[in-house]
Amino acid sequence: MKKKLVVLSGAGISAESGLKTFRDSDGLWEGYDVTEVATPRAWKKNPQLVLDFYNMRRKNVADAKPNTAHYGLAELENHFDVTIITQNIDDLHERAGSTNIMHLHGEIFKMRSERNYSLTQEIRGDIQLGDLAQDGAQYRPYIVWFEEPVPMIEEAIPVVNSADIFAVIGTSLVVYPAAGLVNYVRRGTPVYVIDKKIPYISQSGIITAIEKPATEGIDELKKLLIG
Repeated sequence: MKKKLVVLSGAGISAESGLKTFRDSDGLWEGYDVTEVATPRAWKKNPQLVLDFYNMRRKNVADAKPNTAHYGLAELENHFDVTIITQNIDDLHERAGSTNIMHLHGEIFKMRSERNYSLTQEIRGDIQLGDLAQDGAQYRPYIVWFEEPVPMIEEAIPVVNSADIFAVIGTSLVVYPAAGLVNYVRRGTPVYVIDKKIPYISQSGIITAIEKPATEGIDELKKLLIG
């Protein structure tokens, strides 16, 4: 039986593939105020702007490539039962070869009915105003925006609780409820934290801090876990 390794990944792992994060620049994401493009209010106010923003994000992700951190996590499946819980909307974990991924905040290559969260469709091009789901409602990005509930969090909690080893990679642990997942790690479980700036973790236990970018930090994590 392989030990269960659960990884919580955030924007820091994708940043090294050239995908910018809004927290890098004073609340601006590619020059946009997140409240204008990533909230239900923004969608009601200016759906075209929101669609344009995410259509551009989709192009950015399509052009990006997985980095050695993504590939390193995929390689760990040879040694562990790995589940990646990611806050990222890109598909770089999948393209690197990881097989068990939970997307907390949605996926850029999917769209959903604005009325029904579960009515989804794959999308590789642009979403246009007038593109309708089967229920007749406008398609919107399959993204969990700020001020919206995070449906996947309930599925993620028992996964975290089942971890034999828990790793936090490239996340500032300030976006809730995702950041609260660390509180569900069982007492005594080894926790590894990889980030350029180690975030505060209230979870008491065996914490190993690796203050490095994800690409370098994953190399160190692999050495610590498998030698």
